[in-house]
Amino acid sequence: MATERYNAREVEARWRKVWNEKNVFVTQNDDPRDKYYVLEMFPYPSGRIHMGHVRNYAMGDVVARYKRARGFNVLHPMGWDAFGMPAENAAMQNKVHPRDWTYENIATMRDQLKSMGLSLDWSREFATCDVEYYMQQQRLFLKFLEAGLVYRKKSKVNWDPVDMTVLANEQVIDGRGWRSGALVEQRELTQWFFRISDYSEDLLEAIETLDRWPEKVRLMQKNWIGKSEGLRVRFEFTAPAPTGDNDLEIFTTRPDTLFGASFMGLSPDHPISAKLAEENPTLKAFIDECRRVGTSEEAIEKAEKTGVDTGLRVKHPLDSSIELPVYVANFILMDYGTGAIFACPAHDQRDLDFARKYGLPVRPVVLPKDADPATFDVAEEAYTDDGTIFNSGFLDGMSITDAKEAVAAKLESVTIGNSAQAQRQINYRLRDWGISRQRYWGCPIPVVHCDDCGVVPEKSENLPVELPSDIDFDKPGNPLDRHPTWRNVACPSCGKPARRETDTMDTFVDSSWYFARFTAPRCEEPTEPQTATDWLPVDQYIGGIEHAILHLLYSRFFTRAMQKVGAVDLKEPFKGLFTQGMVVHETYKGADGKWLSPAEITISDSDGKRTAVHTQNGSAVEIGSIEKMSKSKKNTIDPTDIIDTYGADTARWFMLSDSPPERDVIWTEEGVQGAWRFVQRVWRLVGEISEIANSGSAAQASGAAQDLRKAAHKALAVTSNDLDNLGFNRVIARAYDLVNQISKVLNGATDVPGRAFALHEAGRILVQIIGPVMPHLAEECWKELGGEGLLCETAWPVADDSLLVDDTIIYPIQINGKRRGELTIAKEASKEEVEAATLALDFVQKSLEGNAPKKLIVVPQRIVNVVV
Repeated sequence: MATERYNAREVEARWRKVWNEKNVFVTQNDDPRDKYYVLEMFPYPSGRIHMGHVRNYAMGDVVARYKRARGFNVLHPMGWDAFGMPAENAAMQNKVHPRDWTYENIATMRDQLKSMGLSLDWSREFATCDVEYYMQQQRLFLKFLEAGLVYRKKSKVNWDPVDMTVLANEQVIDGRGWRSGALVEQRELTQWFFRISDYSEDLLEAIETLDRWPEKVRLMQKNWIGKSEGLRVRFEFTAPAPTGDNDLEIFTTRPDTLFGASFMGLSPDHPISAKLAEENPTLKAFIDECRRVGTSEEAIEKAEKTGVDTGLRVKHPLDSSIELPVYVANFILMDYGTGAIFACPAHDQRDLDFARKYGLPVRPVVLPKDADPATFDVAEEAYTDDGTIFNSGFLDGMSITDAKEAVAAKLESVTIGNSAQAQRQINYRLRDWGISRQRYWGCPIPVVHCDDCGVVPEKSENLPVELPSDIDFDKPGNPLDRHPTWRNVACPSCGKPARRETDTMDTFVDSSWYFARFTAPRCEEPTEPQTATDWLPVDQYIGGIEHAILHLLYSRFFTRAMQKVGAVDLKEPFKGLFTQGMVVHETYKGADGKWLSPAEITISDSDGKRTAVHTQNGSAVEIGSIEKMSKSKKNTIDPTDIIDTYGADTARWFMLSDSPPERDVIWTEEGVQGAWRFVQRVWRLVGEISEIANSGSAAQASGAAQDLRKAAHKALAVTSNDLDNLGFNRVIARAYDLVNQISKVLNGATDVPGRAFALHEAGRILVQIIGPVMPHLAEECWKELGGEGLLCETAWPVADDSLLVDDTIIYPIQINGKRRGELTIAKEASKEEVEAATLALDFVQKSLEGNAPKKLIVVPQRIVNVVV
């Protein structure tokens, strides 16, 4: 009998062994049941799992276990996003091969994840650095190349001079590399690109179909794709530019503000800028300085807006008597629009900052509602809201929308040379995806460079292009560039000596199709198309909000690209998306100003005031703010320590109990101990139930027993709904409440008809409710209660509808408008029956003192008011 204290360490290891030996969670593709695919974003094998992993994978596991119980054939796989710069850094620092470092970390993290009791199909496991995986990625690359989805061109890139590799704009933070911290340089390199921009409109329109994605993520994707409808306008130079151009072409979404133009701006990378810099040392120095700053919008936004006057002038397209100066400015990007702008400082903050710095005119042309046109002015903040056009000649009095149309119509009718001065155009912010990375630890790009044939795709039969194992990191840069033999290869076309491509693929490529590979991870092509199409899209994808743009957008593109080459037959990879909150913890700082870990301090609580001291030397410790767990601030908790002390179920229960899953969860020792006490309480309660012979039937239950049956079935019904909607914290709240209801009956009268039956039924329902969250404890309790087979293979119970209907109602009873008590009565009781029952209540009779009430007001099924 379950009278002893619950031993999590022994029980959890035993049940994991049973599940593993029976291959309970291995998924068969030919299973005829309805399919359900649940997937958490796979981890980078950094060395050890953290509490964020515990929360993320516990959520996915709850969904997987619940859906299995509901009769689905569930696919719940695990793998490793294993290529990337950290492994190379570790190789250089620790004199270890990136492969060895990576696979050792995978082994450690795999054991940690298995200790969590996750219902994963480990038979499908792979790492993206497995040769078998990246060989199939190379096949996809060649298919994409053949389909015209891949090309090569020169491009300006962010270059990290320490890591010696290209960085995406998002990897440049305050002008420095996100890992090395080195000042980033701008270089022009020949890069490989995926044509993601070809799908801009399709990716944008399809966002509307993703109704099970968070609205915040959908908006972020829309903004990243950045569709803008505007006008391409040509400004005539007063004299030809050094490049021979007679006009400067710009793209604008605000042609309504043309009369507010005060200068033109060129990107430092504009061809005219480059030509002028050949004869202008000041301009050349300025352009060189611009190239030392990251090209991300964040970097540009933070930088002071500066520029150089080129001496060139253009005519205003709506008033040829106005001439506008042309500047090269640091806040204009070459890869958006035409790399040139007209600036209206009154209605654009960057233009305004620039104009104020160089003393250029600021002419407002959009008048706010109720503002006086004679006095309205713009000082240090641009006006960007709606209004009426003024100071704009023939546009005066128009709305912004009407003015845009009027300007477009007018300039479309004017010709410069043989073409119109303006034409309507749709632009997208989304740029093609540069995938070239100058590093060793990545998927080799399977092409060969031949002096005679040019760029030649590797033959499919020659795949994989495998990374060499004999490399060194004694010098900065890509070891593949200086490998003595690996680069040298025969041209697949002519057979002459040629050179392999030494760039490897961006690791975002690896994670953009892994979900499809999981559907048939051992097949000899990237996918089994029909199998992948049968499983996809992923029914429930779970991961951090930090991947809301790049990973998800690249995966959406990749699925479309795979559809084009016949690898799948669908466009969208993820039907449902959930982005969980972070795990946060207090921070602690010692007297020397250094961060301390939770293990290094002791906290006391006296009269509600918490203080902390250093455990070893007793010095005072400052309790700081609650922040995301991070190694830098040492406010991390090792999941293994928690699992070893309290068990995996306790960790899972606490991680899902404290707050809604989309919000941050605050890790506290008190919270973990509370979860552990609940584990023990459930175990004791099940033990008490198991000692009561299961006798009687549902028909015999009455009184407290029937009330318990109702409570259990109501808990089951709402829990099913909560799990369908990922309301994990609500599921846990239901379990706490049901435990309280069971305890009342256990501790109450023993002669209640149907008591034993109701307790056993409620106990089994409780165990099944907690099963997806605390699977080890639930299996042990299921066995203790005499459940047949494994709980994880048992169907989800069905709530009895007849027990979900309340046949009584509670009326609050007011006397002279003040609540004095309540009346429990049959829900269908008539008004007369409610009145009679109310007058029979002791506290009502006492208030009446033998008199009849002045009034007796019954609001049906709501309230009764007695006026005495």
